[in-house]
Amino acid sequence: MTATSSPPKAGLPPKAAVAVSRGYNVAHTWEQNSILLQSQLEAVDIVAESASERLLPRHLQDVADSPSAAPPAQTTLSEKELLLNNSHQFYKWHSELEAAMSTETEHKYRQYAELLTGHLDTCDTILAKVDATLETFDDLQAQHRAVDSKTRALHDSCERLVVEKERLVEFADALRSKLDYFDELERIASAFHSGSLTVAGNHFLPLLKRLDECIAYVNSNPHYADAAAYALKFRQLQSRALGSVRAHVLTVLKQATAKVLTAAGADPASTEAPTIVVAEGSETSLLYVRFRAAAPDLRSLMEEMEARSMRREYQQLLQDCHALYCEQRLHLLSGVVQERLMDYTAGSSTSALTRAGCAYLMQVCQLEFQLFEHFFPASSSNESALAGLLDPLCTVLYDILRPVFVTMTTLDDLCELVDILKVEVLEEQLGQRREAAAGLKPTAHRILEDVQERLIFVAQTHITHEVAGYQPTADDVDYPGKLERLVEAAAQEGDAGEHEVRFPPVERTLRCLSKLYRCVDTSIFAGIAQEAVSMCSEAVATGRRAVARQSSLMDGELFLIKHLLVLREQITPFETEFQTINKAGQVGHVGGTQALGENGGCAAIFGLRRIFGLRRIFVMRSIFGLRRIFGMRSIFGLRSIFGLRRMRDWAPQRLGLLRCPWELTGPANRPHLTT
Repeated sequence: MTATSSPPKAGLPPKAAVAVSRGYNVAHTWEQNSILLQSQLEAVDIVAESASERLLPRHLQDVADSPSAAPPAQTTLSEKELLLNNSHQFYKWHSELEAAMSTETEHKYRQYAELLTGHLDTCDTILAKVDATLETFDDLQAQHRAVDSKTRALHDSCERLVVEKERLVEFADALRSKLDYFDELERIASAFHSGSLTVAGNHFLPLLKRLDECIAYVNSNPHYADAAAYALKFRQLQSRALGSVRAHVLTVLKQATAKVLTAAGADPASTEAPTIVVAEGSETSLLYVRFRAAAPDLRSLMEEMEARSMRREYQQLLQDCHALYCEQRLHLLSGVVQERLMDYTAGSSTSALTRAGCAYLMQVCQLEFQLFEHFFPASSSNESALAGLLDPLCTVLYDILRPVFVTMTTLDDLCELVDILKVEVLEEQLGQRREAAAGLKPTAHRILEDVQERLIFVAQTHITHEVAGYQPTADDVDYPGKLERLVEAAAQEGDAGEHEVRFPPVERTLRCLSKLYRCVDTSIFAGIAQEAVSMCSEAVATGRRAVARQSSLMDGELFLIKHLLVLREQITPFETEFQTINKAGQVGHVGGTQALGENGGCAAIFGLRRIFGLRRIFVMRSIFGLRRIFGMRSIFGLRSIFGLRRMRDWAPQRLGLLRCPWELTGPANRPHLTT
């Protein structure tokens, strides 16, 4: 069954007409493309037949069923009208039916079209609103971008302003911190001028520290305006503060001194040196314990001053405080030390006085060092800090000893005094106590130098009178008889004093040099030894001439050779370089030996070994050399010269050639060969 197309009804909107036309064409195309089978067509006819019997509408059915329905005549008429009599009526009916069916069929499509149209309108409205919304969103986005850019610009400006603010704040703080140093002037000045600020108070040291910081800052920035004026004012305040410290230290020390004097029964108000009578066992408790009680009042203050001692002002303040301390301590101790040292002089020898005086002063120095350390902890290592106190106290011992040793004329006493000062005092006792007794060291060195000077003078006088001015006696130049008598006595009684055969100037020279060796410096000893050996050589030459006149020329020459050899061998351990004044030439006869004796001096001593070829291990060779020198036919001729009776007497000890100086004075004067 094919539906007949009909044009869209007039009065429909254009879009609805287009939709209906499209729907109809789709149905028509579907009918053409979907060919039905015979059975399907029959089914369609049945459906069409059923559909042809249209039921009345519900409202018409209600009317027909109601009692007030139309009379049958009218119904018969209507039914008659429904009868088709001809084809024209059929076509007419068909057209009306088709139109009605089209109307009924198109109604739902029309409704759907209207619905779609409404949806289209709604979509168009929505699209319009979406477009408007997008436009609005674009506007908002543009505005957002504008706001964002402005916000960013504002944020950057804020950050820049914050940075600038911080920089300005830092600059202001830096400026304020710099100006604070200048503003402190008024505050510090008002604090110092107020009567409530004291050195012992808790605010003085912080205020002084701040004042030092201000001075250091102003001095480090001299290019600031008015920096010089502020520096001057700050220094004036500092001078006033340091003056207050100095006055406070003096007050505390005077109070401590007054307490000690009061306890000792002396008058504290007296301007003269007090006379304090102190028992030997109560010195520490009276002079040190009572005075130490004032240390807590000054210790913390002095520690602060010592911590700043690298600055010139505080260094000068410390020196002044040290001087005040030494002045007060000297006021207390001078009389006590003077009295105690004078007690040691009663009935004591010079050596005992020196030992006792040095021991007492070392004890005083040690006690003063410990007491000073309580007041000035960091300055105790400075030896010059207590010099104003210890030097005058030690000078008391010097003043007592000097009149004593300047009148001493014996070498032994002076050497003993030098040994006490040099070994016992300086090396042993002061070396052990070190810093505690260092105050005695300058005075000990001073006394030692004066004693050494006196020793040198006495030694030179001794050499001049006892060696150079010695006049030999007949017994001194009794050669070779003296040697012969010695050999006979030795043969009868055994070895007897070998040194008795020596010439007295030689013995005195060696004894003097052996005593001086450890008591004076090496350079000074070398000069004295040079002079002593020269004078001794001249004395031996004088003795040679006396022996030659009394015995024979050969005995005189042998006398000269023997004693020059003794002198040469005995001064060897001193390890002193003697200057050669005249050098003797090669000697081949007695006349050459005579020239050697006349030249004398060190040339004879130092040239003798080279001339005669003498060696300790070649003594026999030397003896045979003497035979060639003196023209003797037989070696046994030497027996008459040296007083030898047997060949065993040729030993060097028999000739007295190898004796050392300490064999004359004992082992105590043995020189140290390591110097």
